[in-house]
Amino acid sequence: MTVTGVMGTSIYIIDLLVKVVALGVVPKNRRPGSAMAWLLAIFLIPGVGLIGYLLLGQTRLDRRRHERQRALNEEVTRYVAGLPRPPFPDSLSQVDATTIELNERLGSLPATPGNQVELIADYRGSIEAMTAAVDQAEHYVHVQFYITACDHMTEPFFDALDRATARGVSVRLLLDHLGSRGIPVWRQLVKRLDASAIDWHRLLPIDPLRGQIRRPDLRNHRKLLVVDGRVAFTGSQNLIEPGYDKPKNHRAGREWVELTARIEGPLVSALNVVFASDWNTETGELLRSELAVSSSVWVSSEPVGDVTGQIVPSGPGVDAENNLRAFTSLIYAAKDRISITSPYFVPDESLLYAVTTAARRGVAVELFVSEGKDQFMVYHAQRSYYEALLEAGVRIYLYPKPAVLHSKHFSIDDEVAVLGSSNMDMRSFALNYEVSLMLFDGDPVAQLRKVEDGYRAISRELLLEEWLARPRVAAYVDNVLRLTAALQ
Repeated sequence: MTVTGVMGTSIYIIDLLVKVVALGVVPKNRRPGSAMAWLLAIFLIPGVGLIGYLLLGQTRLDRRRHERQRALNEEVTRYVAGLPRPPFPDSLSQVDATTIELNERLGSLPATPGNQVELIADYRGSIEAMTAAVDQAEHYVHVQFYITACDHMTEPFFDALDRATARGVSVRLLLDHLGSRGIPVWRQLVKRLDASAIDWHRLLPIDPLRGQIRRPDLRNHRKLLVVDGRVAFTGSQNLIEPGYDKPKNHRAGREWVELTARIEGPLVSALNVVFASDWNTETGELLRSELAVSSSVWVSSEPVGDVTGQIVPSGPGVDAENNLRAFTSLIYAAKDRISITSPYFVPDESLLYAVTTAARRGVAVELFVSEGKDQFMVYHAQRSYYEALLEAGVRIYLYPKPAVLHSKHFSIDDEVAVLGSSNMDMRSFALNYEVSLMLFDGDPVAQLRKVEDGYRAISRELLLEEWLARPRVAAYVDNVLRLTAALQ
């Protein structure tokens, strides 16, 4: 046999062995659809598919991070078990109570009554409100955003952080490394932070020279601010101006539309636990004194409002895709109306069935999405679900471009409002660290209804007839990119 023949035979045997091994390894603890997508990539694109799987196919982080996360979760669970439980309002339904129990079992944090929540749909107004809160800080400020930038709109916020450190306030800041590094003003931000008294760290940093290597698309997507355990903010908005400091967005008039919640009451302490968890995981430091300050609010007998709420952290450090389980539980329980807003609606099979089943049993279901695109692959993957949604009776509203509807929230009947950093997609359920805020009854649900009514008033409804008449090439692209959503 010639040398060429031997090489060819060797390559064939190696390729066959890789495929046989992949059949037994890839499906482990993975959805069938995701496993099939990876196997197709490995089988049909030899070499490239395998490299892609080795780089992107594993969702686990390093052991040190998991050990720190597990230890803090256990400590929080022990602490929460000893807290006095104030009575919930009589208006809380059995379904809400069941969802609350599910969230606490999986995410460790209990629901608490006695909160005050204000929803802020004004982008600039949200940053101004956060800046004002920092200027009132006396003990500590905890800042965590997926994307952080110091620009013409956020500079007053950073000025407030500097003033806080000058008063002796402890200011800690976490930002996602890759999420923030891609912004044009990244170098200026690093220079400013390094010159300040702010204690700052990158989340999930990737630096091969320092041995920091991991799956590059595992991100900490949370957005939150906690001041003194007294007031907190969370939602979909990043700490950056609405055009993301990119000239192409400014030229197109493209700005991001967001929703942020300003919170007072026991929920603030729960958000502080989320920050402390990420801080501990990244730095190894446990913020005991700051958590003690928050605890005084958590167990306070003096309510500051009449809202019952629960913080739901999710991600690789939390078991069982708890945000997906909570979302589908609430959707299946809906009686009259479901309104969903998501910039990236790429559901797994369970969520798609929950939404379409609700529509088919007579619940009025509506979905708000952007008309334009800011991410090519996700945009087309999302569109591949429109036909099934429309055929089931879901009404789809397209928020007018060039704006990007980046808000992430949904409401169930007149009982539950959910908002936060989590998209309705498989990435947010399985890969990203997210945080969601669930609010039961009361004014926040009415506030969210007004936001949804505002979206509907300026959006265009997409009809099934129009969608079925779209060009075949567009449909083909949508369906091909749907496969990429399953590569997780």
